[in-house]
Amino acid sequence: MKSIQDLPRVSLGIYPTPFYRLDKLSEQYGRGIWIKRDDLCGVALGGNKVRKLEFLLAEALDQGCDTVFTTGGAQSNHAALTAACAARLGMKCILLLKRRGVTEHRGNLVLDDIFGAEVRLLDTDSYDDVYAEMHRIGATLEQAGHKCCYIPVGGSTALGALGYASCVREFTVQALAAGVRLGHVVSATGSGGTTAGLLLGTRLFMPGAKVTGVAVDTDPFQDIVPRLAEEAAALLERTLPREKDDFRMVDHVGPGYAVPNPEDTPYIEELARTEGILLDPVYTGKAFAAMMQMLRQGEFDGEDDLLFLHTGGAAALFAMDLPR
Repeated sequence: MKSIQDLPRVSLGIYPTPFYRLDKLSEQYGRGIWIKRDDLCGVALGGNKVRKLEFLLAEALDQGCDTVFTTGGAQSNHAALTAACAARLGMKCILLLKRRGVTEHRGNLVLDDIFGAEVRLLDTDSYDDVYAEMHRIGATLEQAGHKCCYIPVGGSTALGALGYASCVREFTVQALAAGVRLGHVVSATGSGGTTAGLLLGTRLFMPGAKVTGVAVDTDPFQDIVPRLAEEAAALLERTLPREKDDFRMVDHVGPGYAVPNPEDTPYIEELARTEGILLDPVYTGKAFAAMMQMLRQGEFDGEDDLLFLHTGGAAALFAMDLPR
């Protein structure tokens, strides 16, 4: 068997990220609520993609790549963070983004430019079309002597998922130091890789803890997440040691992907006004709202504390208004 440390990895983030109790909300809801601040990972505006990119870009560098392609929606956090990380590594970054959502020069599209990425907006709903165009452009670049790597939407591959298995090991140590037992880990699920890493990581480092993914898109994550977790385990020459009820998906897409949900706004404001923490209306705001609604309904069993993984996304607050 291999350990995560045995795999190539480039240092991009500043870790460990903060882990602490949300005291006011814990008192208000009568349950220990903790937060893992991966929005404070030290790259750009922070977010969960950096841990994935440490593995994905290490592989790309090992293969001699000098150009990085990736994709997402127009306001993709993953795309902006890929641009930031590629810039740090001296790699060219080309972003092929869907012309969907907020396409004006706001939010992450501003950051993409600042980081020096080449941005192309494609008028399609099909990622198959996007990947075909990506490889067409890449073939031309490779004929000119470049070598390209192609990172799928969200960086959600088995290798990328190992970034969040590693994150679980990190907050397991933090929880032990804080003297807290975590029974549930909650995160937004937009492409599946982060949640898959959490599932693998809890099975390896925090047995007994349960993972709840909050779907902010309509993909079949109930199938995608365990499959990615199994593939990530295979990279470590392991099988995924599942436990009963160790993982569930909760749908909280609302009116649609990247469309803010009016019922989430009070929860976004509540966390900002009690703890000074910003959530975005596309990922973390939806996930946090769903978690708090479930907590009110008594859906988290046991007495162990809850952990909310803050996966970043603050740029969306500068691209769209919160609905009421």
